[in-house]
Amino acid sequence: MKSKGGGTSLVNTAFQLEIRDGVSIRLCHSIKDFEACLQVEREVWGSADIDIVPVPLFVVAAETGGQVIGAFHNKRIVGFTMAIAGWRNRKPLLHSHMTAVQSSFRNRGIGRRLKLFQRQEALSRGISLIEWTFDPLIVKNAYFNFMRLGAISRRYIPNAYGITTSPLHSGIPTDRLVAEWHLRSTRVRRVIAGKRANPASSNRAARIPVPQDLDEMKTSNPAAAVRIQARMRAQFQSWQAKGYAATAIAPGKAGVDYLLEPWKSL
Repeated sequence: MKSKGGGTSLVNTAFQLEIRDGVSIRLCHSIKDFEACLQVEREVWGSADIDIVPVPLFVVAAETGGQVIGAFHNKRIVGFTMAIAGWRNRKPLLHSHMTAVQSSFRNRGIGRRLKLFQRQEALSRGISLIEWTFDPLIVKNAYFNFMRLGAISRRYIPNAYGITTSPLHSGIPTDRLVAEWHLRSTRVRRVIAGKRANPASSNRAARIPVPQDLDEMKTSNPAAAVRIQARMRAQFQSWQAKGYAATAIAPGKAGVDYLLEPWKSL
């Protein structure tokens, strides 16, 4: 693969376009594309400038082995995912820092298409692990990560990004679970093929409950949300210290539960 300057490109340029239902998915390389991604970022997170990921970082991601992938409708970017190249345990990985879809284009499968395109492009370069962080208080994101993509989580980072200006974060600590997407694993292949991953047996799975109205509580009663967050933080860290991974979301007594199981069984 050759870059315009004659050197070796760090992305696979064969993965340029995937079209369905009037929305195309492709790699982004131009400043114009990166500026359009930034506008989607502003709309989705609503952050002040101090917390905005700027255009130069999109450039760095695209030019140093990461990815910037856009979802286009009528040549306009309506969603994107951006990943930074990384290294763990002497192997390359991608850290998928941001994925966003404009509100008017949600619930159309675009987010999942962006992630599946991201997976294929990474595999084409021999990268078999993508990681990202997500808020454990937002269970719809956890459901997407575990049940629709096949990711797992073995790490919990308290207040990962500090207190931010984004209304999505409600001024509370930005605790995050780290999603591990093992791209070649049997689990991931089964889930993206529409099959269920082999569930944990009931006598082996640990449960961490999440109240049904927690997302609303972050805005209406942030003090209560912080107390629940602290309880969940302690539970996740305790089980993860014992070698458990969060692998699924299931109905619970007061809302939904995270299911955790010994990670060596995955």
